[in-house]
Amino acid sequence: MDELKMYCRKILFVALFFILSISNIYAQKYKSVSSEVRFYSYAPIEDIEATNSGGKSAIDISTGEIVFSIPIQSFIFDKSLMQEHFNENYMESDKYPHATFKGSLTSYNPDIIDWQEAEAKGAINIHGIEKETEYNGEVKINGETINVKAKFKVKLEDYKIKIPKVVFYNIAEVIDVTIEFKYERIK
Repeated sequence: MDELKMYCRKILFVALFFILSISNIYAQKYKSVSSEVRFYSYAPIEDIEATNSGGKSAIDISTGEIVFSIPIQSFIFDKSLMQEHFNENYMESDKYPHATFKGSLTSYNPDIIDWQEAEAKGAINIHGIEKETEYNGEVKINGETINVKAKFKVKLEDYKIKIPKVVFYNIAEVIDVTIEFKYERIK
């Protein structure tokens, strides 16, 4: 347990160091000023949706390097009991407080000032399980601001998130995730 806490702290430290160590000299570096992460679970008995506006991210548009940190306990549900079960039974958010991604954006042109397709490649860590992955999304670069959005699927069993048989028809095995982040240039 202590090793896991140390691992989570190291990830957060790296992400925060990246965000805080950026100076004026690197005019291509941006930090998030707003975020929304949504997930949706389509299931035969009940659909479940939650939103989270507590995510943090930083991007270096000249290299494409990007990091995200999403606090698990910041997901808000319509029903408080769902939120409690999500944190305690499924995500074990006391043990795994953040989902993170560290990687790079590729397949975009930093000189285009409009929405364009991009691909994110890197390591995502959810529920203490790290996996190399690729996600497609869109980026809009506009001088002082950048917007990033993506929609992708997360298979719960890939991250050892267990669904008890008693609620198997209430929770989908694959969750739809949507992210939208707005960034401003670091000055």
